[in-house]
Amino acid sequence: MINLQKLRSLAVLAVALNGLFSASAGAKNIAIVDATVHTMTEQGTLTNATVLISNGKIQTILTETPALTGYDIIDGKGKVVTPGLIGAYTSLGLVEVSSSAGTVDSSASANAISNIGAAYDVSYAINPNSSLLAISRIEGVTSAATSMNRTGQLFQGQGAIITLAEGMTPLMKKAAFVSTGVDNDAADDIGGSRASLWVALERALDEASYVDGKTFTPQSPWYGMSSLEDARALVPVIQGDTPLMIAAHREADLLQIIALKERHPKLDIVVLYATEGWKVADQLAAANISVILNPESNLPYEFDQLAATMENAGRLQKAGVTIAIGMSTHNIRLATQHAGNAVSHGLPYTAGLAALTINPAKILGIDNKVGSLSKGKQADLVVWSGDPLEVAEGAEVVIINGELVDMTSRQTKLRDRYLQPASGKSVHYIRP
Repeated sequence: MINLQKLRSLAVLAVALNGLFSASAGAKNIAIVDATVHTMTEQGTLTNATVLISNGKIQTILTETPALTGYDIIDGKGKVVTPGLIGAYTSLGLVEVSSSAGTVDSSASANAISNIGAAYDVSYAINPNSSLLAISRIEGVTSAATSMNRTGQLFQGQGAIITLAEGMTPLMKKAAFVSTGVDNDAADDIGGSRASLWVALERALDEASYVDGKTFTPQSPWYGMSSLEDARALVPVIQGDTPLMIAAHREADLLQIIALKERHPKLDIVVLYATEGWKVADQLAAANISVILNPESNLPYEFDQLAATMENAGRLQKAGVTIAIGMSTHNIRLATQHAGNAVSHGLPYTAGLAALTINPAKILGIDNKVGSLSKGKQADLVVWSGDPLEVAEGAEVVIINGELVDMTSRQTKLRDRYLQPASGKSVHYIRP
């Protein structure tokens, strides 16, 4: 049952926090004092620490509170500070309602430019005004990988990395990765069988190898399965400069991916889901293949997920696999809850935090900017009311690129609209 009194208290707290920090919005110098800070670096976790932010960067992290002048001060006593969360695999900025009858930029159908979907570039489709950005942002998600999730073709195009900062150009990195799949859904799209899917995947990689370094003119003949644009998009993949994300669940498919890495050792492969990954965890670690997963998969939703278990994340991490948690769009804000449940099933606590922050940053190649708290890094961080992996705690202050985030979204406005209706008019006639 919903506790209305608690809900009202949370609403009042949110209003109070907004009032406390609104005057500081846009401030260049911010100090968070007397907090527990998870740096996600060799510094580890610091207690009673001070984080100084200047000009959008982390200036320093101190284990004492110095005399401060020229800083807007945030009292961190009893609070926890972490790097901003990174959505490891989402469609943020590309979709509002996936079943909409209108245009949904997270999906596509075949066209004259691309035969296999590799050339699609989501950077052209990102909507910085998507309501999902604010909803995710106030829950601590400060950046994300975004990709198409359905093309009906061999690849889901070139994904991008975006910031969730308000009022900024969202694109941090275009053509940041290419995604595909070898699971049941992918096989259904490509000939109805893995026997045809894998041949198509190998041919696409071979055609990219052929194109690599060659010059083509409009008069040059091209007879590839993929379009020339597709082959060019895959060149940085076969060179190992761009990660290839491959959706797979069952052990047999994961073993095929490991064999693919043996045939193409330059590939930077990241497995999505890896529901039965715990069964081949040692081989994945030896092949240096990272995993982005949903740690709460514990039911045999399909025949390729019969060995699902909530201990998957912990077993993969114990074997030495780099894991990231956070592969949703509308509910990426629940990533901390998912990580907390993984911790309750064997994943070490620090590894749970790493799976939300520094690990996705490393997988996506942006760990030099975000994912940890250290001098010179972009100031993307979150002040939590308590342990961020506890479902009863939440983000109280979010800072992106050194700027305090407005802690409101369409959902908070709707909450306030129904908690405190204006007198004399029904709430149905009040614009949120």
